[in-house]
Parts: sequence; C-alpha cells; structure tokens
Amino acid sequence: QLQFVESGGGLVQPGGSLRLSCAASGFTLDHYAIGWFRQAPGKEHEGVSCISSSGISTYYADSVKGRFTISRDNAKDTVYLQMNSLKPEDAAVYYCATRLSGGCDGRVDEYDYWGQGTQVTVSS
Repeated sequence: QLQFVESGGGLVQPGGSLRLSCAASGFTLDHYAIGWFRQAPGKEHEGVSCISSSGISTYYADSVKGRFTISRDNAKDTVYLQMNSLKPEDAAVYYCATRLSGGCDGRVDEYDYWGQGTQVTVSS
C-alpha cells in the first residue's frame, strides 16, 4: 500500500513562505511522478505542480509559476513544494499524490494514491 505523509503547512502572512514535504511510507518514491494538488473550501481539487520520477521535468499551474518550486530527494523518498510570495488565494488543503503508471498529469482522476493533506492558511 502506497502511503504519503505530508507536513509543513501552517499559518503564514501574505508574502510569506512555506515548504511542504511529502514523505513516502512503505515504498520507494523514485519510480513515481508526484503531483501536488490543493483544495480550497467549496472548490474542486486543483493541480498545483508535478515532478517526474527522475526530477528532470517539472510542471506548474499558471497561478503559481514563479512563486512555487517543486523538488525531490529520492534518497529520502521525499518531495518538496517550496511556496514563496504566498497570497490569500493560495490558502487550501494541499495534497501530494501519485499514479501507478505514467508521468505527470494534471487530471485529479489520474492519481491513485493520496496523502492526508496539510492545511495552508494565508492571512494577516
């Protein structure tokens, strides 16, 4: 069973930064592309970023380009999402997820395993 443990969420002021972590539990992460998604209250899941299994390819939603950076440390079985210049509209529960086959994909339904989520609140 593939499981993730997300951490790093919290309360931050607009313009601040957070780094989210997504740690694999019970499996080796290096074979899988990993996506970050978020869900704000009353809204659907939104794709935020994705990184290929090798780390060579990365993808970002237009809303976070230039502010967020995804990276991975396969030796630690962990993927990170560095979030800078946070805005109130970035507030959401953030999830990492993976799919058993295939590379990055922006569609929520393509992902098979999800973490429990970590809350990000951006407020002054």
